[in-house]
Amino acid sequence: MISGLEELLQRYPFFRDMDAGVRKTVAGCAANERIDAGQYIFREGETAEKFFLLRDGQVALEICVAGRRPLIVDTVRAGEIFGWNWIIPPYSWRADARATERSRLLSLDAKCLRGKMESDHLLGYEMYQRFFPVIAKRLEGARLRLIDLYGHPDEQQL
Repeated sequence: MISGLEELLQRYPFFRDMDAGVRKTVAGCAANERIDAGQYIFREGETAEKFFLLRDGQVALEICVAGRRPLIVDTVRAGEIFGWNWIIPPYSWRADARATERSRLLSLDAKCLRGKMESDHLLGYEMYQRFFPVIAKRLEGARLRLIDLYGHPDEQQL
């Protein structure tokens, strides 16, 4: 029998074609959360104890810049995964995540998943295989935003 959280995970592309047994294991580490607009989901430097699937709403991923307002390096929309720092030591956030509107999240407990990944290598393979494209997309998005903000290095030499 499929649990409510398993069924919920199955609706989203990140989990949809995942092996059913693996998805059931992941669902065992999941919980629903709600966050109001303006609230922080996590802050830079804190321990990355969860990662998130945004069900509804919008989240800004921000970095602090001395003497300036926070720089939004990416915007997360409904159906997207965010918070990849849980999977790479030292497991600490490298940015802030702030809800820009009331949002519903599915949070996944990192310690729970890391422990299960250690004992179930199929789960570990599935999670790493799915997270690397997310990490690459976030890094590319941040790079492009920084180029927009500071200009292309070749332009500064002209």
